Amino acid sequence: MTKQQANWSPYDNNGGTCVAIAGTDYCVIAADTRMSSGYNILTRDYSKINQLADKSVLASSGFQADVRALQKVLAAKHLQYQHQHNKQMSCPAMAQLLSNTLYYKRFFPYYAFNVLGGLDHEGKGCVFTYDAVGSYERVGYSSQGSGSTLITPFLDNQLKSPSPLLLPARDAVTPLSESEAIDLVKTCFASATERDIYTGDKLEILIMNASGIRQEYMELRKD
Repeated sequence: MTKQQANWSPYDNNGGTCVAIAGTDYCVIAADTRMSSGYNILTRDYSKINQLADKSVLASSGFQADVRALQKVLAAKHLQYQHQHNKQMSCPAMAQLLSNTLYYKRFFPYYAFNVLGGLDHEGKGCVFTYDAVGSYERVGYSSQGSGSTLITPFLDNQLKSPSPLLLPARDAVTPLSESEAIDLVKTCFASATERDIYTGDKLEILIMNASGIRQEYMELRKD
């Protein structure tokens, strides 16, 4: 008889997928609302999107307990910043803060895979993509989570982000209009939901532009 060993992990992966697309004067951030553990669906209506500041929105997949802890730390640090500087943090500043916060915990990381979207000081859309320990990059579009391996090649095919090695440097924004970007995100998730069991139920989309933030929803497969 073989000896069985009980393994305990402080982490779980609750699945889900996040996507962000930056345009010339807008940013679209989207995520599904399914939260799973193994083959169980824990809830079909859990928002993975969190507004950190007026012009910064965070979408996170991975271990949702760590995501919630990370959001609380960022909210506290942003409140301190507001008291000290009497203004909201810009999206690029928030991107650096998120990187520092993740890197500080690098030996026992937050098991969270983040996409930060918003508008920069020029009003251009900006998207920052992260790994679990704070390495980040400003890009034109990004996907994280269980469906990212399905969505990223599709976005690459449709948007063809300029290489950072190209000179002169080109803006990391997509050539699509706002409505085209929203339609592209809906197509991404409709496709990923067919193949990824951890993505589904409902799609939550935040559209940020100069006039503010609005939300849209789309139903996805429930199986």
